[in-house]
This record gives sequence, C-alpha cells and structure tokens, in this order.
Amino acid sequence: MSSVTATATSKDAPVFYVTEEHAHAEGGSTYLGFWLYLMSDCLIFAALFATYGVLGHNYAAGPSPKDLFDLKLVAMNTSMLLLSSITYGFSMLAMQLGRKRQVLGWLALTGLFGLGFVSIELTEFAHMIGEGAMPQRSAFLSAFFTLVGTHGLHVTCGLIWLATLMTQVSIHGLSTANRRRLVCLGMFWHFLDVVWIGVFTFVYLMGVLR
Repeated sequence: MSSVTATATSKDAPVFYVTEEHAHAEGGSTYLGFWLYLMSDCLIFAALFATYGVLGHNYAAGPSPKDLFDLKLVAMNTSMLLLSSITYGFSMLAMQLGRKRQVLGWLALTGLFGLGFVSIELTEFAHMIGEGAMPQRSAFLSAFFTLVGTHGLHVTCGLIWLATLMTQVSIHGLSTANRRRLVCLGMFWHFLDVVWIGVFTFVYLMGVLR
C-alpha cells in the first residue's frame, strides 16, 4: 500500500513524497512471538538449573541422588522423549508432502511416547515420596522436584497442545494455519528435548557419579 504525503518547505511550497508499507510474510508475527516465548522459557529453566546448582548438595542429613536415582529407569525415560522428537520430525516431513494421514499417525506415536515419559516420571515421583523423599525434606529435594516437575508440566501442556492440533488437522486438514501451528509445536517439543538432556546430565548422571 502506498500513499502520497505533502509537507511544507521553508517557503511554504508543498513537497510530495511517496511512503510505501512493506509487505510482511504471513505468520511472521506468530513465529516471532513464539521465539520470544521460547527465550523466556529458557530464562526460567536457566534460573531453575542455577538454583539446583546451588542447593543440590544440601541434603539435610536426608537421601542423596545416589540413594534415590535409578539410572536405568531414567535412561528409559530419556529414550521415550528422544524417540518422540524423532517421530515428530517424521510428522513434519509428512506435512511437507501433504500427507494428512501420515501426519496424524506420527503425531499419535509422538503422543504415546510423551505419555510414556510423563507416566515414568510420575512413577518416579510417587516412589520417592513413598520413601519419605518429599520436596520439603531438604533443599536438594525442593530444587529437584521444582526443576524436573516444571519440565514434566511443560511436556504435559505439550501433549494437550498435540491432541488439540490432531483434532484441528483431522477436521480442517493441513491448512496454512495448521502447518504454522505444527511448526511452533515442533520447536516447543524439541526445546523440551534439549532441556531434558541437560536435566539428565546435570541432575541425574552427575548426581549419581558424584
């Protein structure tokens, strides 16, 4: 869109110039807003990691990571999340080819892996609480439950978002809006995968080997 604007010079003679409005790509503001959200989430997890780094050694004569963590169980949980990222990647490839049924199939498999991850994490939490390792037991446990629980809450929200998108794709197909939403969810899902790798290394692996 262009418009002609007049302005006055020192001699009151109007000078005309043309102003043009630059075109913006469809969905550009959505991607920008979502990237800003991810950056804010990065700050949240950075603060939680820093808190755990400070408080993670304060056991208050209670259980330590060696007493609580089962690396085999955590490794299986990690594989669930890694596999879910792979299946989501396949859904994005199917989306590029316009194959709706394949997209829905890969998304469903991603959801199953995500549910498996959350189920194992809840089982771990229930076992720890049953052993008396509750968040209020020590600063270490408070920081642990806050960090890991926040990540688990994000995965749960991602699963709800995933189910909603599957419904929209089933009804409206691979429209431009749905493709954009799938890309945003993919960025969110892979972001959670990267955060979990940090949790597995910094909290579980280093906690047991320390």
